[in-house]
Amino acid sequence: MERITRIRERLQAEGADVFLVSSAVNRRYLTGFTGSAGLVWISGTRQALLTDFRYVEQVKAECPDWELIQIENYNESLKKLIEDDGVKKIAFEKDYVTVKQIEEWREKLSPQFLGVSGWAEELRMIKSEAEIENIKRAAKIADDAFAELLPKIRSGVTELDIALELEFLMRKRGASAMSFDPIVASGPRSALPHARPTDRVFSVGDFVVFDFGCVVNGYCSDMTRTIVIGEPEEQHLLIYDLVLKAQLTSLEAVGPGKTGAEIDAIARDIIGEMGYGEYFGHGLGHSLGLEVHESPRLSKTDQTVLQPGMLVTVEPGVYIPGFGGVRIEDLVLVTEGGHEVLSSTFKELYVVG
Repeated sequence: MERITRIRERLQAEGADVFLVSSAVNRRYLTGFTGSAGLVWISGTRQALLTDFRYVEQVKAECPDWELIQIENYNESLKKLIEDDGVKKIAFEKDYVTVKQIEEWREKLSPQFLGVSGWAEELRMIKSEAEIENIKRAAKIADDAFAELLPKIRSGVTELDIALELEFLMRKRGASAMSFDPIVASGPRSALPHARPTDRVFSVGDFVVFDFGCVVNGYCSDMTRTIVIGEPEEQHLLIYDLVLKAQLTSLEAVGPGKTGAEIDAIARDIIGEMGYGEYFGHGLGHSLGLEVHESPRLSKTDQTVLQPGMLVTVEPGVYIPGFGGVRIEDLVLVTEGGHEVLSSTFKELYVVG
């Protein structure tokens, strides 16, 4: 498997004997195991999954190419592996191991422990065809659910009512979970980029921001649309058109060879030139996959060069305190020739009469 080969190349470069994986997401990515407990052991000659009695049959079904090591005590099992394989140096995921855990390993186990970061995450940046297919399915479920939801939106319903209906519609279509708790934020609350639904009632004059996604076979989607309740006023149209222009222009720039910082700057410059730069305070986008926020990012500081197989969201926003906000987000696949937009919902301003 290419993923394991790449990990072994990192081991060789670092002079380590074993890569020990603690992250649940990276464990799933490398092995296919969806259970909630276990360690992954990758050496030059061995790939093993350590877990307890609860998951033995699950590992056999999900990870047929992996050695199963049933454990009762992780430290004792690790000690035996270390002795059997003559291990001198273990690379571990320092972003996911507690200080208490590493102190315990160093106290009870003999090898040198080297904290490393990003070994699996860098592999996860470029998606396989199977991963892309799952994400496309999740994106379609979200698009279809939103299309069914729109006619149900009206003045007088609450954010919570609509958020629950949106989740139901996605689950009804086959989503196993939500990528995150759906954001439905209306009126002045739409100026809060990560607002959570409340019992606030939709009223005439409200912008309503919907940010949502779902999970298919472990893989996430993410999309944002903004609508208005009642006939839009001049300020509604000005802000919406500005965000839409920034979104369309920066999205068009997505392609191999570009950096996240370059694409972020396109949207930021458009919004800034109109005097709204202070109201766009977050990055333009992020990747996703097994998690809803992954690398690379479209941000001021991310110099990652986009490659075919990477996915990014493009989601500029303008948020005016006391009035409301607009965010428009598409999910985009980087291709050899440019990009493919995976979100199919229209982006013209939808007006609820």
